[in-house]
Amino acid sequence: MNSTIAKQNPSRKLRKYTSFGQTVRNSLTMAYRGILKVRRTPEQLFDVTLQPIIFTLMFTYIFGGAVSGNIQAYLLVIIPGILVQTVITSSVVTGVQLREDMDKGVFDRFKSLPIARIAPLAGALLADTIRYTIATVLTFAIGYLLGYSPAGGLGHVALAGLLVIACSWAISWIFAFLGVIARTASSVQGISMLVLFPLTFASNAFVPVDTMPNWLQWVVNVNPISHLVSAVRELANQGTMGTDLVSSLAGAAVIVAIFAPLTVRAYMRRT
Repeated sequence: MNSTIAKQNPSRKLRKYTSFGQTVRNSLTMAYRGILKVRRTPEQLFDVTLQPIIFTLMFTYIFGGAVSGNIQAYLLVIIPGILVQTVITSSVVTGVQLREDMDKGVFDRFKSLPIARIAPLAGALLADTIRYTIATVLTFAIGYLLGYSPAGGLGHVALAGLLVIACSWAISWIFAFLGVIARTASSVQGISMLVLFPLTFASNAFVPVDTMPNWLQWVVNVNPISHLVSAVRELANQGTMGTDLVSSLAGAAVIVAIFAPLTVRAYMRRT
């Protein structure tokens, strides 16, 4: 068909590449496709809507008195921890849905379209930032309803939310890579949770580090999740920016620098 068009219009040159502008437009279109999928199957948002509510209520009323002496004091500890845990774990969906689309042959149909080949992958990653935003807003909202009153003010709370969203987007590249190379969607979810659960619970997200054994304190202190939680607490609770913020942003940049090229290369080979 392309050869026929070329013969009919010899002055028209067929391109084998897409411009940067077209790639951006195609990626945004694919991101909109991801949002439409959520509209039609809203149960996909259960993990970012119900999880922060349930976890916040459970941890606050079960552990609040034992850990901090009272619920109000524990909210300053648990809300940043729940926020990081919820948004980070929700980034697993990126790899799971990517693998499901590839298994269903959706990406094979995309290959026949005159769009940038990277657009379906980039669009999926962009669409998932909506999920992170919903989880962030809900976590802070349920915290405020329970009496969470951070001293940093609304501006620093918003910065803390943006930090978590940015770091989660960076981590989603890891799960996107798993989604491309794994054989099934269930294996992506299983491997991801096997890694994330120890990282989130062996951190300073839920309890003070000094209550742990010495060997575990060392693990917690080098855990990147702990640095992210500390950065969120400093921003929201104190309105300050410290070394944990720098470490979190640097770690996110390193993850993207490593896994974005790996994911794109593996994706191009598979598609």
